Order: sequence, then structure tokens, then C-alpha cells
Amino acid sequence: MCNAVRRLSPWAGLLGLVSLSAFATPAEDLKALVEQGKSTEAYAEAKKHPDQYGDTDFDFFYGVAAVNAGHAGDGVLALERFLLNFPENVSARLQLARGYFLLGEDARAREEFEALRKLSPPTDIAATIDRFLDAIRLRETRYTTSAGAYIEFGLGNDSNVNGGVAGSNIFLANLGPVVISQTGQKINDNFASLGAGGYISHPVAPGIALFGNAQAEQKQLGRNDNRQYQLGNLDVVGGISILREENLYKASLNRGYITLGNRTYRTGTGGAAEWRHQLSELKSIGAGIQTAQLRYTESNTSRDADFWGINASYRQQFSIRWQPTLALGINHGRQHSTQDRADLVPRTTGITAGVSFTPAAKWGVALDYLFLQSDYQAPDVIIGDTRRDKYQAYTAAVSYLISRNLSVRAEAQMARNQSNIELYAFPRDVFVVKMRYEFK
Repeated sequence: MCNAVRRLSPWAGLLGLVSLSAFATPAEDLKALVEQGKSTEAYAEAKKHPDQYGDTDFDFFYGVAAVNAGHAGDGVLALERFLLNFPENVSARLQLARGYFLLGEDARAREEFEALRKLSPPTDIAATIDRFLDAIRLRETRYTTSAGAYIEFGLGNDSNVNGGVAGSNIFLANLGPVVISQTGQKINDNFASLGAGGYISHPVAPGIALFGNAQAEQKQLGRNDNRQYQLGNLDVVGGISILREENLYKASLNRGYITLGNRTYRTGTGGAAEWRHQLSELKSIGAGIQTAQLRYTESNTSRDADFWGINASYRQQFSIRWQPTLALGINHGRQHSTQDRADLVPRTTGITAGVSFTPAAKWGVALDYLFLQSDYQAPDVIIGDTRRDKYQAYTAAVSYLISRNLSVRAEAQMARNQSNIELYAFPRDVFVVKMRYEFK
């Protein structure tokens, strides 16, 4: 074993990369590929040299490459061989803990991570270890009762708190040019928001758990004359989850409230069923169905409807630098009016796409796109045209983990709704900074 590995700094980095000076050719090749972020290529190269298994230099980089490339089983075996000779090597133990985590060996992963946490690592590595420990704790809800909660406060600006049109002059079929009053045009205002939520999961049998969660948020606008546009929401969900090998099944009931101003605007009561299948350690697909009774209050009861919807999703993590995750989704839904007002209820088809990544241990970045097409089912009773909307939203968010419990998030969203009826077209830009404290 070369002296450089023996002199390895305890916290050389999460990847455990070190500078080695006198390797046999196969190990040196692996080192170069891993340092370039080419773990998949390094893993493939390592498989060409089974005669090198057991060589400590080779096993170290083979283990790093295998874990990063999604072959945690091979990586764990290689790192365990390495640690037989160098049991105090911190970088190898970090990689081994990650491998155990990916294999679902939560008890062994927890033991390694907690032992490393006691060594007072640098703050960025400590934050990474804490994230793994949090993820393990959540996975342990399969066999132990678990609960958590958070509270969140935000400050921001909304360019269109009332969903108004961009200008005062529009053209409507059958009516011609129309001048929109000031209250119907977009209104800009600052706001503060307060949110809270929590969850509980209780196992009742191996792989079967009862769960419940709730979340609420209230927005407070800055100007008194805009208070009628203040939005609030409350959602409560309860159900059962069943884990069977690579398949997760969920069924739930839910109740939701939306408030506008100081009044309840809409309630929703429904249920959902979800299936998720793990294709590999890094890829999964899912599908679901939803149904709900949407009930409005006061002058909006003509919008009452029954809703059903279906969705499908794909998710993939990449074992490369910054650990990006890609999420794709498609959904379709339809509302059936209970008040014989088909002009007020749409059929909707939407797509979502998002990528998130961690450029540093305490930092997270998320970029999301949403498209939703709404086709209403009868002509507008006043305007005469059948409404067709296309809504798009682009969202970018950056988060920073101040401590294990406290985080801050800055978010910007640009939304545009296009409609064949100009009265319903609007732009909206929202900027907000939120501080969240999680009780763990």
C-alpha cells in the first residue's frame, strides 16, 4: 500500500479521493477516472480486472466507483476488503456507509454514519452525514412509529395578487372592445406567509403502515385594500402504505380547505391511490388516481363539481457530481358539474418537469416547469366562446441548510396564463424567501 493512502487526511472529502503516486496501472486508471467524475466508466474498467480484487489500492477506487455508479453491492464488498487492512480510513468508511444506505442496510449505515459524526467532521461533511441519518430515520417508519413537524415564515412580492389582466383594454367576442376596471387589472403587493405542517407514521405489520399528515399556510398581504385577495389553505391526509419488495402502494383519504380573504372559498373531500415501482437503485416509476368533491361557498356554488384524475411519473437520480435528480410527470383530470354549469368546469392535461441538485453539502437547487391545458366543456354563458387556457410556470429555488433543523429558501416563479378569452389571460411573478424550522 502506498504511503499517500496511509497518510490520508481523515476528511479528504465525501468521495474519499486521495493523491496516489505509485499505483499499479489498473488502480491508477481507476483513480484518474473517478477524479474526473467518470464513475460509470471506472466501474466498467474495474470489471475487466478481476485479478486485482484484493489489492488494497485497486479496491479503494473500485469501491468508490461502484457506489457512485449505482452498483452498491460490488462497492460494499470492495470497500470491506479495503477496510480489513485499514479499518481507521475515514474516507473509505464514508463510502461504505453510503453503500449500506443504498442497499437498504439501514442499521449498518446508521452505525457507520453515527460513528463518523462523533469524530467532529467539517461542517459540510457533517451536514451530508445528517442528511443521510434523516433519510434513514424516515425509512425506519416501516418498522417504528415516526413523527415530525415544521414551521415556516416567508416574505415576498406577488405581481398579481388578484389574477387580473395585464392592461385595461381587451377585446371579447360578441362584446367587442371592453375597458376593465382597476380592480380587474393585476395588482402588485408585498406579502408575508406563515406555514406549518407535520406527519406521523405507525407500522401495523411488516411493510404495512398507517400514516397521516397535515399542512397549512396563510398569506398576509401588505395593503389593507387587498385583504380580500389573501389566500390560505389547509390539507389533511390519512391512509395506509404497503411495501412489497420493489413496489410501494398507498391509499388515502383527504380533506382540503381554501380560504380567500377571511372566508372559506372552497372545500375538497376525496381519496387517492398510488403505486410506485423501483426499477433500480436510482430509477423509479409511478402512477396514481384521484377523486374529489369540490364544493364552493356563497355566490360561487355554481362551480360545484366532482373531480377525477390520473397521473404517471418517472424519477431518476444520477451518480455524478452534484447528485442531480430528474422528475417527470403527466396528468389528466376532468370535472363534472353538479349544478349543470359545464361552462365553469374544465378537462385538464398537464406535464411537469424538474431537476434538483446539490452543488455543495449545505446547498440545494431546484428548477421546475409546469404546463397545464384547461378545456372548458361548454360556451361561456355571457361571452359565447368556449374557454381554452394554457398555463405555464417556471420556478427556480435555492436552499441553504443553516443547521440540521433550520434552513432558508429563496424562490422565484414566473407564470403566464394564455386564454382564447382575454378576460382570463394574466401574467404573474412571485418572489419569496422562507425560513423553515423542522422538529426532528
